[in-house]
Amino acid sequence: MKLVRFLLGEEESYGALEEGRIFILPQLFDWLPESLEGLVNAGFESLSRIEARLAELPEEVKEKHSVEVKEVKLLAPIMNPPKIICLGLNYRDHAAEQGARIPDEPIIFIKPRTTIIGPNQPIVKPDFVKKLDYEGELAIIIGRRGKNIPVSKAGDHIFGYTILNDVTARDIQFKDRQWTRGKSFDTFAPIGPCITTRNQIRDPGNLRIRTWVNGELRQDSSTKNMVFNVYEIIHHLSRVMTLEPCDIIATGTPAGVGVFMKPEPKFLNPGDVVVIEIEGIGRLENEVVSETGL
Repeated sequence: MKLVRFLLGEEESYGALEEGRIFILPQLFDWLPESLEGLVNAGFESLSRIEARLAELPEEVKEKHSVEVKEVKLLAPIMNPPKIICLGLNYRDHAAEQGARIPDEPIIFIKPRTTIIGPNQPIVKPDFVKKLDYEGELAIIIGRRGKNIPVSKAGDHIFGYTILNDVTARDIQFKDRQWTRGKSFDTFAPIGPCITTRNQIRDPGNLRIRTWVNGELRQDSSTKNMVFNVYEIIHHLSRVMTLEPCDIIATGTPAGVGVFMKPEPKFLNPGDVVVIEIEGIGRLENEVVSETGL
């Protein structure tokens, strides 16, 4: 199931996306939580009931409580996560393009939730940032609380997957010699377009991931190039911190980011459009705008 959060007029809701149509779940089933985050907190097990009930409903009932995706404004599927946890240097090809050593354990940092925007919302480039960059990433949505989770049980804690663009101010990052400030500006975490539930992703370790800037293919890799796979990531993170429902874990970016382009870097400027596509999830598109132009 692909779950989306959206605005229809002034009304926010969520639903199941199928072939360009959204079935508005809270209208179909009055026992569901009012928000998508509430559904994630209810646990993965509730999805089986939803899928079974959807299959039983007459088509005319489903049609009555549905809307075409082109008629709504898609929002970030999760807007208020307890944590946004990100990994650095988690793709072998990304480490290779910068001559970095493969880490022995995951390198992690945190982004504030004020970085989150949804599909087609603008990435705001601060005027003093001169080297703005993109990072297309697979993101895990946690669905069950856990600490010290074994690798063998990690899948039970996954609700689903989405796309995250770990937008980065490289000049700030390199000046600070650490990652927090350069990755924490408002709008620096576009997320979406949906959450694909874990049962729809047969192998999260073999998904094609691509990023385009203004139609030019920049990143073209696979999650099989991860240093630590999604289950190992959950295991390692849960040894440090309790993972909670709606936590977002950005699993790192592959080769092809702007800063390491040859023969010279290619940074983002106002008017540039970034599109990230991950197999089984969809496409996340955002335009860069100038802070001055707002």
